[in-house]
Amino acid sequence: MAEFSQKRGKRRGDEGLGSMVDFLLANARLVLGVGGAAVLGIATLAVKRFIDRATSPRDEDDTKGDSWKELSLLKATPHLQPRPPPAALSQPVLPLAPSPSAPEGPAETDPEVTSQLSSPAPLCLTLQERLLAFERDRVTIPAAQVALAKQLAGDIALELQAYFRSKFPELPFGAFVPGGPLYDGLQAGAADHVRLLVPLVLEPGLWSLVPGVDTVARDPRCWAVRRTQLEFCPRGSSPWDRFLVGGYLSSRILLELLRKALAASVNWPAIGSLLGCLIWPSMVSEELLLEVQHERLELTVAVLVAVPGADADDRLLLAWPLEGLAGNLWLQDLYPVEAARLRALDDHDAGTRRRLLLLLCAVCRGCSALGQLGRGHLTQVVLRLGEDNVDWTEAALGERFLQALELLIGSLEQASLPCHFNPSVNLFSSLREEEIDDIGYALYSGLQEPEGLL
Repeated sequence: MAEFSQKRGKRRGDEGLGSMVDFLLANARLVLGVGGAAVLGIATLAVKRFIDRATSPRDEDDTKGDSWKELSLLKATPHLQPRPPPAALSQPVLPLAPSPSAPEGPAETDPEVTSQLSSPAPLCLTLQERLLAFERDRVTIPAAQVALAKQLAGDIALELQAYFRSKFPELPFGAFVPGGPLYDGLQAGAADHVRLLVPLVLEPGLWSLVPGVDTVARDPRCWAVRRTQLEFCPRGSSPWDRFLVGGYLSSRILLELLRKALAASVNWPAIGSLLGCLIWPSMVSEELLLEVQHERLELTVAVLVAVPGADADDRLLLAWPLEGLAGNLWLQDLYPVEAARLRALDDHDAGTRRRLLLLLCAVCRGCSALGQLGRGHLTQVVLRLGEDNVDWTEAALGERFLQALELLIGSLEQASLPCHFNPSVNLFSSLREEEIDDIGYALYSGLQEPEGLL
């Protein structure tokens, strides 16, 4: 009987709350219009749902179900134009007659209050204005800093090339070329990273490329460099034959040789004193990284051993620390192709695709929850959006920014971000489920309040 009374009281409470909601919405429609009533209805129902959750027990499975993925299914409420108030409410309010008991004469007014009332209200910046301010303050790099970073990278390239030629005179290396996003105008925030290509000069006709999916590794990101013409040019005819493993040029053995040379043989204190900075090889990362500390900036130089233009498609392959069966393969570097495509698209319609990429990179760089999103992920998003025939002028930059966030959230829901120039490669394959949830929640929150990311 007590349980029945409790249920009956709860049902009456729900009916009373529902009647109150209907009454509020009916009167709000008269005063606020349809748009205002819709917003008030959403807020009222949210409060009702909060009360129901607080008064009724929930299952553990229901609690786990409320995730960012479910929230992202709720479409954002459209921004309705404010409706003019009714004529009765828009009439000016007549001043009240003075009270008989009030003393006659001019009333003294506080000058501070008068100044506050007369001062204009602070302007509310739009998303477009906030993006442009963020670009000016957090994206743009001073020209002096860019010039200094390029000068240091060029000097280090010359010193390192001279060392390699003296240390390994039998190995034909090409000209060491510094480059990367800093040189292409795609670096955001600080001039702190430079790519230094160390190209191998392979004999034409003695080497061929094999797709990674056709090897035992089955890795679509990579290629194998196979030694050919062994019947006419036996093993030992090429200076690179010392790095062969099973008839293929091993990137792992070459990386180990150069890593030991950079760590133990190069006189970095002498080179640093000559260039006016401190230089030392990074011992933490498996990549070949040089840390540079100058009084005006800190720079990381990534030494990338490369096989350039090994076939008709002019592919660029990098010796990269890969795991498992792909350890001896070469990673295809798509950065030059992607940067060239973005430049071509922007040149075609004077667009802002590269500016959007810089904004996204700066946002992810400043948010710890988005740190797992690298330049490669964001480049794919901008390329996919950039191929669409939409407005890419500066006036639409805010709209494209929100569209990029939506595309990232949709890709995270599917745990799939195909590479633009190699769709068989999923760039989200290395992310754990927990990392995907953290990134997705941060992006969903940013989509609701974009100003929080800036």
